[in-house]
Amino acid sequence: MTLSIEQPTVITALPDHSQLPESDGTFVKNFQEHPQSILLTDSIEPVLENIHPDAQYCIGQDCGIYWRLTEPLERGAESPDWYYVPNVPPMLDGQFRRSYVLWQELIPPLIVLEFVSGDGTEERDKTPLSRVEEGKEKPGKFWIYEQVIRPAFYGIYEVSKASVEMYYLVAGQYQLLPANERGHYPISPLGVELGIWQGQYQNAELPWLRWWDNQGNLLLTGWETTEQERQRAERAELQVEQEHQRAERLAAQLRAMGIEPEG
Repeated sequence: MTLSIEQPTVITALPDHSQLPESDGTFVKNFQEHPQSILLTDSIEPVLENIHPDAQYCIGQDCGIYWRLTEPLERGAESPDWYYVPNVPPMLDGQFRRSYVLWQELIPPLIVLEFVSGDGTEERDKTPLSRVEEGKEKPGKFWIYEQVIRPAFYGIYEVSKASVEMYYLVAGQYQLLPANERGHYPISPLGVELGIWQGQYQNAELPWLRWWDNQGNLLLTGWETTEQERQRAERAELQVEQEHQRAERLAAQLRAMGIEPEG
């Protein structure tokens, strides 16, 4: 009887974004996450276009950041709900990125945001790789961001509490970022602030996570800008109409007095 010995797989080259899975097979956790990501992206893009006239930046929305080569491959990735990476091309090899591969590009995200659906335990888990218990797939999310992926800013947004908890990296450790006098969190490299805005977006009235400029002016979405301009045009048109009616009334009064108005 001949025994067949399975040979170990030898990895000759590290995989790139086109060879790594773009999904771990899980569902988006609730219906609010997708609109929230779009709201953040839509309103910050004019700022990023000004910072990057060469268009060298990318935004990930529930897209994987591969930080470690594991089996299965998905175990070596985190998929933040929203993140921004400066000074990298938005496309690779003529196609949109399937994932962001840290060992391939080395530049960490500037900011990572997680939207809490549970109690926030997962987003605050600091279990290090060296203490991962048997059966647990990977270390804590907080530890991965702080020690491996290392975005300068990490935010934990809890819609159920209408709050955001911001951290910034200082000497390799996350420190809580204090809010300013407006209750916002300054993201100084972008010249913007992040905070909670209570209002209606799409068809939902919620405490949304939004951007302001460093003067405290809300950064509008494209639709909001268009709507604001439409309302401004309507007000101007109404003012012209009111002036016309006022002139007509004055002319009528003058005619009643036997005076023919000029013009």
